[in-house]
Amino acid sequence: MKIAIVGYGRMGKEIEKVCKARKHELVAIIDPSEPNATHKAINADALKNADAVIEFTHPSQAVSNIEKIASLKKNIVVGTTGWHSELKKVNDTVNKQGVAMIYGTNFSLGVNIFYRIIESAAALIDRAENYDIYGMEMHHAGKADSPSGTAKSIADILLSNIRRKKKAVYDKLEKQISPDEVHFTSVRAGSLPGTHIVGFDSAQDKIELRHDAKGREGFALGAVMAAEWLDGKKGLFTVSDFMSEYFK
Repeated sequence: MKIAIVGYGRMGKEIEKVCKARKHELVAIIDPSEPNATHKAINADALKNADAVIEFTHPSQAVSNIEKIASLKKNIVVGTTGWHSELKKVNDTVNKQGVAMIYGTNFSLGVNIFYRIIESAAALIDRAENYDIYGMEMHHAGKADSPSGTAKSIADILLSNIRRKKKAVYDKLEKQISPDEVHFTSVRAGSLPGTHIVGFDSAQDKIELRHDAKGREGFALGAVMAAEWLDGKKGLFTVSDFMSEYFK
């Protein structure tokens, strides 16, 4: 495939490596502030040879970038999180332009296995009412959003499978936590690539599930594989659609 990258930060550079390893041709690197980028802006010239565009930028830029890429009739992989409140607008854009787009909170194969493990564990904990539930995520100091999109996805899985829990709380608690709440905390420090922990605690014991990213390669690999999967498709997809087929 011929792939363009929008955003040439740490993730963009990792995607470049994975594209080359999987024998794809990198036809454009778009970033206004990177001296090694081939283009400063998304336009017809930058994307003229691209089959798909992989976007990892900033929540404030994501929707505008999607609109520009879709208007140029290119398939899109969006790894940026923090913009999902505008999902309806994006869905309308993708369908109007007749392209395919896939988005998600985490493209890592390992994280998506982790989601499925948590779902199975939560179904068991739903029947064991002596266990309370908590979560924690840790990322590097430069991460733009908090909590992580992955943390929100994990919380959604917990709330969907544990009937006594109704709400996730991500902020500092100024009160005693309610029995129907799950506290999911965030840490930002240093160069941590990403850790997510889910715990089930009782008076008798504690069970913890943990995923540690060793770097960004897993996220980049999943994003490039998602671009491959989009080929020939139209419409809006989630990373869960791709992973469900992958793990089928």
